[in-house]
Amino acid sequence: MPADPLHRAGSPQRSTKHQPPRGSAASADQAGTGQAGTDHAEAPESGLDKGQVEVRRSARRRRTVSAYREGDRTIVLIPARMSEAEEQRWVGVMLDKLAAQESKRLLGDAELAERAELLSEQYFEGRARPVSVRWVTNQNTRWGSCTPAEGSIRLSHRLQGMPEYVVDYVLLHELAHLLVPGHGPRFWRLLEAYPRTERARGYLEGVVAAERLPHLPAARTE
Repeated sequence: MPADPLHRAGSPQRSTKHQPPRGSAASADQAGTGQAGTDHAEAPESGLDKGQVEVRRSARRRRTVSAYREGDRTIVLIPARMSEAEEQRWVGVMLDKLAAQESKRLLGDAELAERAELLSEQYFEGRARPVSVRWVTNQNTRWGSCTPAEGSIRLSHRLQGMPEYVVDYVLLHELAHLLVPGHGPRFWRLLEAYPRTERARGYLEGVVAAERLPHLPAARTE
């Protein structure tokens, strides 16, 4: 198994969230091709259920893609000429943008504990039951930690502001340690239940790698 990115945290991030607020909106600029209409699709897996995604095509929309929450649905607005492949890609992009925006709502320790309980019920049949789950500011070299003997889970404050599915993965990782010590095959089989494990690990690896790169000078503006 490749080295675990949870034990190679990078530089601090900021802010968190989890339960999406009503009315969140995001937009992006692009160019695409396809045909007019309205499509309905299930949201890609991203932790807890996000409900349906409704894609609305507009002939008047040329380059911009936008998305917003409407009740339990996510509405994604795209140009009418966008291809199906581009549609799928942009739906994923916009869901992540919304999640990142919503993540800026800071979760308190009590909400984090509730989140852990929900994730344990959904993926581990409620078998992982931590005594405490909290944010800490003294974990600068790892994203999360767990003390099974005490039933305690600690998440680095540097996760605050990262996409929901990443925070969920770190919570599940530490919850799994309440059931299986170490990182053997049994441990990774538990995490296979979470559909975005590899994506979340890749995200964390990317954060670490980016922070090791030299900062480029700002581009000149005319």
